[in-house]
Amino acid sequence: MAVTIHDVAHRAGVSVSTVSRALALPDLVRASTRQRVLVAAAELGYQPNRAARGLVTGRTGTVGVVVPDVENPFFGSVLKGVHGRAREGGQVVFLADTAEDARVEAEVVAAMVRQVDGVVLCSPRLPDEELHRAAGGVPVVLVNRAAPGLPGVLMDAADGVRQAVEHLAALGHRRVAHLTGPRASWSSGERLRGLRAAAPALGVRAVELGPFPPTFEGGLAAADLALASGATGVLAYNDLVALGVLSRLAARGVAVPAEVSVVGFDDTRASATSTPALSTVRMPTREAGRAAVELLLDLLDRPGASPAAVRAPLPTQLVVRASTAPPPGAAPGAAPGLDVLEPTG
Repeated sequence: MAVTIHDVAHRAGVSVSTVSRALALPDLVRASTRQRVLVAAAELGYQPNRAARGLVTGRTGTVGVVVPDVENPFFGSVLKGVHGRAREGGQVVFLADTAEDARVEAEVVAAMVRQVDGVVLCSPRLPDEELHRAAGGVPVVLVNRAAPGLPGVLMDAADGVRQAVEHLAALGHRRVAHLTGPRASWSSGERLRGLRAAAPALGVRAVELGPFPPTFEGGLAAADLALASGATGVLAYNDLVALGVLSRLAARGVAVPAEVSVVGFDDTRASATSTPALSTVRMPTREAGRAAVELLLDLLDRPGASPAAVRAPLPTQLVVRASTAPPPGAAPGAAPGLDVLEPTG
C-alpha cells in the first residue's frame, strides 16, 4: 500500500497541514518540526504528489528545454548538464526539438511556457524581440545566445576560433576555408567575429563559405567548395560538418592531413573516434547546461527579482588530434589580409 501524507503526519506527530507546509513551504515551519517531518518521510519512503504540491506553491516542479536539433550531439551534452542540475533541484525536464525552424521554435516556446515554471532555450534562432514575446513572462534562460534583457550562459566561441586559426597558422597554413553555420545562429556570428579578428593578425587569408546546415550532409556539400577555394586548412562550423568534410575528401582521394587539414568545433564524442581523429575546439557544453538551470532556479526562488545578467563566457579549448599537420611545401612567411567571399547558398 502506498504511503500517504497521513502516514507521515502520524509518524512525525504533527498535523497533515504541517507536513504539507514542511515539504512545500519550509520557511513557514520551525526547523525542528521540518526535520521531524523529513525524517519521517524518509523512513516511510514517502514521495509527495507533485500536482498537489503545485496547488500550494503555484509551481509545477518542471522546467522546459528547447533545442534546435536533438540529434546534434552538441545539444545532447548540454542536456546532460541540464538534467543533472535539474534533478538535484527536484525538477522534471520537458524537452522540445524545433528542427532548426524559428517558426516552430516560437510555437513550441509559447506552448511550453503555459505548462512549466521556466524555460532553458539552447541556441535559439528567434530574433531578440520575438524571444521576449514568446517567453510570455515566464523566466527564461538562454544558452549559447545573448539577447538584451534575458539572462544567459555563453561559451567563448570567438576565442575558440582564434585558437584554431592560431594552430593552423603555426603549422604553416596561409589560406583557410571557414565553413559558416545557419544564418540565424548567433554562435556562427561570434565565430566569424573571432575569425575576422584573428586571421589578419596571424597572416592568414580566410575564405568564408556558406552558410551550410550544421549536419554531416552540410559538410559533404561544403568540402568541394573548400577544395575549390585553394585552402589548405578547413575550419568547420561544428564536428558534424567536419566529419562530412572528412568523408567527402576521402571519397575524392584527398589525404587528411597530408594535403588538407580539418578542424571541427564542439569536441563531440565522434571527433575522437573518426579517421583521422579530428582536431576540434572543446565547448563546455555540460557546464553550460548546469549553469543555465542554476540561473533559472535562482529566478524561480526570487520571484520579481531582476533577471541576472549574461554570465562571462565559459572558456573554450583547442584539442589537437590527427586531422591537422603542416601543409604540403609549408614555408615561412605570411600572406597578410583577409579574403571574404560572398556567402554561397
